[in-house]
Amino acid sequence: MKYKDICSAKFIDRPNRFIAHVELNGKAEVVHVKNTGRCRELLLSGVDVILSHSGNPSRKTTYDLIAVYKEGLGLVNIDSQAPNQVVKEWLKGQEFTIVRPEYRYGDSRIDFYMEKEDRKYLMEVKGCTLERDGIGYFPDAPTERGVKHLHELTKAVCEGYQAYLTFVIQMEGVTKVLPNIETHPEFGEALQAAQEAGVKVVYLPCRVEEDGICVKSDFAEIIV
Repeated sequence: MKYKDICSAKFIDRPNRFIAHVELNGKAEVVHVKNTGRCRELLLSGVDVILSHSGNPSRKTTYDLIAVYKEGLGLVNIDSQAPNQVVKEWLKGQEFTIVRPEYRYGDSRIDFYMEKEDRKYLMEVKGCTLERDGIGYFPDAPTERGVKHLHELTKAVCEGYQAYLTFVIQMEGVTKVLPNIETHPEFGEALQAAQEAGVKVVYLPCRVEEDGICVKSDFAEIIV
């Protein structure tokens, strides 16, 4: 996926989950943060950030904060809407006959429903922005919704679906994601139970640029 109108700024602070203050062209600007996670290890005072112009004159904030430069790692895309778009584009090359986003299953909306030959698939997508020592971790904040989705995927396997939890790794140099049990042990427990039931985990390392993000096809796992 590509962003049409971007620019660089300096991060100042983040008074709440939804907005941040940045220095843009020598002036303080209030911007929308496209990620409600904590991002504490990323959004540090003085770091370089990338903004995308919203193009919506009725909005209170003109820009979205979409990416952050992390020392020793490089650019990290923190746009929480990007992973689903990245996977949608990637699935087009996976030879599915049907790809349907936002599929109602049980009490949840699963990110993707797919079909290939006589097989039916469900896929839930999670974006990973947290890195420690070259390893990705998820989540960076407790996610009851994520636990619920794992339970739904586990149920789907019992009903004959091929079920996948897909991590879109929104930074380069990282190829694997582990559950962040320090932050949310219940997610780690649910993930282990889901894998034991037959839910498969897919890691999608990405090429991250200031104006876009896409799956590195030479590293991506193929779904069968």
